[in-house]
Amino acid sequence: MMPPRQAWRLLRIARVLVRYRLDDLFDAAHRSRLLAFARLVLPRAPASISARPRGERLVLALTGLGPIFVKFGQILSTRRDLIPADVADALVTLQDRVAPFPGELARAAVERGLGAPVGERFAHFDDAPLASASIAQVHAATLPGSGGAAGREVVVKVLRPDIQARVDADVALLRALAGAAERFHPNADKIRPRDVVAEVETTLEHELDLQREGANASLLRRNFQGSDDLYVPEVVWSHTSRGVLTLERVHGIPVDDLAALDAARIDRVALAEKGVRLFYTQVFRDNFFHADAHAGNIWVDPERPHDPRFIALDFGIMGSLSERDQYWLAENFLALFRRDYRRIAELHVRAGWMPASVRLDELEAAVRTVCEPYFTRPLSEISLAEVVVKLFQTARRYELTLQPQLILLQKTLLNIEGVGRLLHPGIDIWAIAEPVLERIWRRRRGPREVLKVLRRRLPEWLAAAPDMPLLVHDYLAQATRGTLELRIASDDLRRLERRTRNGQRVAVWLSLGVSLAVAAVLLAVAADPGLRLHRVPLASWLAAAGAVLSFRAASRRAGRYKDKGDLA
Repeated sequence: MMPPRQAWRLLRIARVLVRYRLDDLFDAAHRSRLLAFARLVLPRAPASISARPRGERLVLALTGLGPIFVKFGQILSTRRDLIPADVADALVTLQDRVAPFPGELARAAVERGLGAPVGERFAHFDDAPLASASIAQVHAATLPGSGGAAGREVVVKVLRPDIQARVDADVALLRALAGAAERFHPNADKIRPRDVVAEVETTLEHELDLQREGANASLLRRNFQGSDDLYVPEVVWSHTSRGVLTLERVHGIPVDDLAALDAARIDRVALAEKGVRLFYTQVFRDNFFHADAHAGNIWVDPERPHDPRFIALDFGIMGSLSERDQYWLAENFLALFRRDYRRIAELHVRAGWMPASVRLDELEAAVRTVCEPYFTRPLSEISLAEVVVKLFQTARRYELTLQPQLILLQKTLLNIEGVGRLLHPGIDIWAIAEPVLERIWRRRRGPREVLKVLRRRLPEWLAAAPDMPLLVHDYLAQATRGTLELRIASDDLRRLERRTRNGQRVAVWLSLGVSLAVAAVLLAVAADPGLRLHRVPLASWLAAAGAVLSFRAASRRAGRYKDKGDLA
């Protein structure tokens, strides 16, 4: 039975959903009966609410439900392959800003996390937060000590009190709501609400571990050490734990404050082009990218107006790809730049993102249908992120299996392109992206990189080398004795095995049917046929019946496997 507190929370959620008339997010023919009943007993929405678009009403509802639901909406806004564009556009406006908690609670959390009084670990700790969000808030502080570290300015990020319990409770309710959505929403199989909630849960788990965030910041800083394009603040590990993160304090201009950027004489065109290059560098050079790169997490260094660089903040959500996905994604981007639609279709299937049963000519035509209208416009007016989203939406009709890391990458591309166009509306994303990707990818696949991989793997091969003669000897001995077994682990090989085995069974039934049919004919003309039925020997009738049954068995077995896709 549901605990009273959780039941009350669920009732409040239902009240908010009805108040903002969010039942029209469901198809008219598939509305929840619970919501329909609630509309009869709960107050009507004011005209100021009912007249708003559904996306705005959803933003108001999530804001009213609290910080965890705001986080859910932010993550949902990235799933443009699943939700309508107007809803996604509205969810982008969700701001993760909530009322701060008292400074004495922050001090207590720091003391628990660092195991010492605040006065011992910091020369000064400001009780008033610099910023407050749903998961944590940030305080300014200075480090004690002597020498260069004395008086060094830092920022201290502290988790909210009891945030773990609140996250657990609200995630449990989100799971319940996802179950209801799967039951009542007509497009639940495409939206996959349970998967979206699982993604929210994973994201929140990562954000609740501030030591993990510190490790992310440390790696990103190492990747761009001495870079003229990106600065990452240093982690103060002596003052960091799972619940407390201390970083070097940086000063900059928010990337969306165009007036301040212009006042500082920042070259916005150069900055926008650097943003695009940074995306491809992080993804394809380092395979580690900032996956929450919205305007609030990106500042600009005001000390470098003519050669500007970004300052990265908030490292709770980072992304990386497997080498396999990285390869297929890079090849897909290059094929898209060259308008090679056949190549895009082939890559999607070969990458395993789509079933091998997809017809390449149909998929190629679908990709061409999406892309060609865009290329009638100047490249500077084409949104690469929009094209990628449309391709994902089209591919989903062909049973696209989209991995979470690719969703993060799509979100990052949308953010980076949005920042680039904000800084320089006429930026040609394609002209900047193609040579950068080709240069990075050529270097990654070049002889020097291959030699580096070989050097890295050579010790493993040398360690395994002494065992190789014995393994070869055992293999040959088993082959000689006839005890060598082939274990099928590939799905394709399993299908091939089933297809072969089934083909053998079909052949047996067909052979039996043909044999019985021949026997029926021979018995019909035999000199001493024995008993007759309608002038046809009874034995001939029996053989013919057996032949018919054999042919029907062969037909049924062939049809059954063809329906399952196991026959070509």
